[in-house]
Amino acid sequence: MSGTVTNIDEMTLSGTKGKITITTVEQPYGPKSESVASIGISLKADANEPEWKVHIPKANIAQVIEALKKAEQEL
Repeated sequence: MSGTVTNIDEMTLSGTKGKITITTVEQPYGPKSESVASIGISLKADANEPEWKVHIPKANIAQVIEALKKAEQEL
């Protein structure tokens, strides 16, 4: 990942000592690539890098939020 990372929020990963981090990443795949929101999951609170990451383009954020709300209702 080559772009500038801006921290947005961090929270405890329920049921673990880990954390969920939300960031934005400018030009994550090099010059002229679209900025993304990034969700990272770490199983240990002191991890330098998350074990899992997902990058979501701005155009998809609202739809992903709606899908997560539906998933929350199903749980």
